[in-house]
Formats: sequence, C-alpha cells, structure tokens
Amino acid sequence: MFNIKHIVVGLAVCSLVPLACAEPVNGAGSSAAKPLYEKWAEGYVKKNSVVIQYEPSGSSAGIKKIKEKAVDFGASDVALSAEDLQKFQLIQFPSAISGVVPIINVPGVRSGEIKLTSEVLVGIFSRQITKWNDPAIAALNPNVALPKAQIAVIARVDGSGTTYNFSDYLSKVSAAWKTTFGTNFIIKWPSDVQLVKGSSGIVATLKQTPNSISYVDYNYVVQDKLTSVQLKNADGVFVAPKPASFEAALNHSTWKTQSNFNETLTEKSGAESWPITMGTFIIMPKMAANNDKTIAALKFFSWGFMQGDSVVNSLDFVHLPDAIQAKIFKQMTSITDNKGNRLNWSPM
Repeated sequence: MFNIKHIVVGLAVCSLVPLACAEPVNGAGSSAAKPLYEKWAEGYVKKNSVVIQYEPSGSSAGIKKIKEKAVDFGASDVALSAEDLQKFQLIQFPSAISGVVPIINVPGVRSGEIKLTSEVLVGIFSRQITKWNDPAIAALNPNVALPKAQIAVIARVDGSGTTYNFSDYLSKVSAAWKTTFGTNFIIKWPSDVQLVKGSSGIVATLKQTPNSISYVDYNYVVQDKLTSVQLKNADGVFVAPKPASFEAALNHSTWKTQSNFNETLTEKSGAESWPITMGTFIIMPKMAANNDKTIAALKFFSWGFMQGDSVVNSLDFVHLPDAIQAKIFKQMTSITDNKGNRLNWSPM
C-alpha cells in the first residue's frame, strides 16, 4: 500500500473535498486484468456510491477507446510509448505485476513436469517443432513419457497485451522470430495455429484439446488449475511461474530506480526471474472531460492501492512496492480540469 511519508507532498497540491458521482465509471481493456479490477470494484462499492463498469475487450481495444475518449480509463498489459502519451495527452501507471505462462494439455503430464527453453518455445509456436516427442523436447525431459502426438498450437486472435508480451519475449530470444513474426498485439500466426478470442477462450479451448499448448496470464493458470511448464531464464536456470519470480524480474528492471514503466519486463536477468513477466497498466487523460467521473476513477484506484494489496495477492498478481506506488500517486494528482487546475480529490 502507499507509504504515507511518500504521499504527503502529493496531498499538498489538492484540496481535500468529498465526492459523490452518480454516473458509472467506465473502463475497458485487458482481459487478463479483469479479475483484479472486478474484485477491487466489488470491495470498493460496498462503502462508496459509485458503480465501476469494466469491459474486458483486450488491451488494444482499451487503448483505442481511451485515445478516442470513449471510456473513463483504459487498461492495457502493454505501456504506451512516451510519444503516444504526449500525442493523445494521456498518463499511465501500472496497477500490478503478473506473468505470461505457456500452458499445455498433454494427457498424463503434471504441472511443472515439462521443461522448455526459449529455442524450443520459438520452434513450437513457429511450427518448426510439431511433435511432442521431438528430440529437442525429449532431450530436456528424459524422464517424461512424451507422446508421439502432433502439437496443437492455440493462440489469441484479438488484440492482446498477453500476445504482445509473449511475442516480445520470443523476439528478444530469437532473431528469426523477430524478423518473421515480430512483437505486436496481433501476430500473423502460421496457418495451422488455432485462433480464439480472449483469455477465457484460450482456457476453454485448451481444456478441450488434447496435446495442445498455448499461453495465458498466471492468474488463469492458478484459478483454472492449468498445467504450466518450467522455462529456462536469461541466467540459464529453469524456473516455475509464481509471484516471487515475477517480483524478481521487476527487481532487475528500471521500474524502481527510474520509474521507467515503458520498459517491458521480459527476459530479465536474475536466477529467480520468470522470463515472461509483465505489468498491467491504467491509462487516463491528462485533462478530465468529466471532473466527477475522473475523480471517482482516481479515488477508486487510490483505494485499490491503499486497501487492495491483499486482493492483488489473492488473485495471484504481485502488488507494487510502496516506492513505486508513491510515484504513481504523484502522476494521479497531476490530472487537471479543462482550465488546467489540478482536480480536487483525496485518496480513499
């Protein structure tokens, strides 16, 4: 939660006045972050007469809507560039940390039993490796009974921050992937890859498809009891996806030291780091179109940071350190009305 020593300066620029907002606060974007914002909203509305409506339409849709000012906040698993923030007069801040996890449905194989390297993962998703008993996979897993079956690859068809971070990782570890597929919200996958919409669609399709592989955010892995793999990280260590390994990647980034939230958290050094760690972000206009609704959104997110750390952890995200939250609060208090005056609000 916020460290009070860090937020006193931020509070000094705001007049502390109560707010009642009759209109719903509308947000859209990341499907991965849907459980977090819905759970925060569930706790928040019990004590406040504000309705938070969130549409998990995918990160690219959330970015599009906030750029068009069609929602009060956008949500994305990918940070906007400094150029885009300036062009569209937006601010952004992370709300939590998570990770993208390769998931499999191979009969008889338990979670964490299969180990993969970045080279093998690139081979599978580029369709250069098509059988589970391929020598490259077998060499990494000599004690696992691998089937001779074809690997069924499932991927997102919609604009997805999960896909962006997954492809960002593959581009960092493979020049061939970077040249052929690149890093983006939507990838032009090989023709035999099955494409589905949304994180929930990935989970449902994987469960119904034997000998399949896909990728999804960690909270879905835990909540849907999916079978995950171990990955070899940048330090050459096989690691399992878990909150501690996401936090380790964060600690090897410039988020803490320079507040460089545009930096992706994939393929970070550190023996414990998960190689496909990611942040999830809130994006809001620098100048409020509707003061009451903007203040209501800011109060909601400040409540989430101050009271919602236990919710973050319970949903298998990683809460942000106090020092980062204090820097975020400074950004939140910079939003102005249409006359350039800072909005008058107090944290929850």
